[in-house]
Amino acid sequence: MAAITTEAGNALLNHVLNNIAWANVGDVTGLPAGTAGSLYVSLHTADPGAGGSQTTSEAAYTGYARIAVARDNTWWTVAALAALNAKVITFGQSSTGPETETYIGIGTASSGTGHLLFRGLISSPAAGLVVNPNITPSIAIGAGSVSVT
Repeated sequence: MAAITTEAGNALLNHVLNNIAWANVGDVTGLPAGTAGSLYVSLHTADPGAGGSQTTSEAAYTGYARIAVARDNTWWTVAALAALNAKVITFGQSSTGPETETYIGIGTASSGTGHLLFRGLISSPAAGLVVNPNITPSIAIGAGSVSVT
C-alpha cells in the first residue's frame, strides 16, 4: 500500500490550510502561496465520510453556521501528518437541541454542498459537543484535528 510521506503530508496541509508555499513541487518555484482567502469549518453529527460533502451529517441546530477561517498561518498547527486548530473555533448559539456534534469538516463554501477537503473527529470532549438551547458550541484549541492519513 502506498502512503504519503510525512514531509509531503505536512507540506500539503500547510499549503491548503495555511497558504504556505510548497517549494520544489513541479519546478524550482514550487506551488506558491496565493491570495489567502478563507476556508469554512463545519460541525457534523457523524463522520461525513471520504465521499461526503459539507452538508453530509452537518449540524442542524437553530443558530448554526459554518465559521470562516483565514488561510493565514494562524488557525492551524501542522505536524506529524495532522493539523490541529490553534485558536478556539466558536459557532453560533443554539436555540434548539439536543444535538451532538462529533466531527469537524473543512471545506470551500460558507453554505450549501461545497467541497469537503478534510474531516476529523472532535477529540474533546470525547463524547462530542452536546448542543442544547442557549449553548454556544466551541472547539477548544487542539480539539479539532484533521489529517492526511
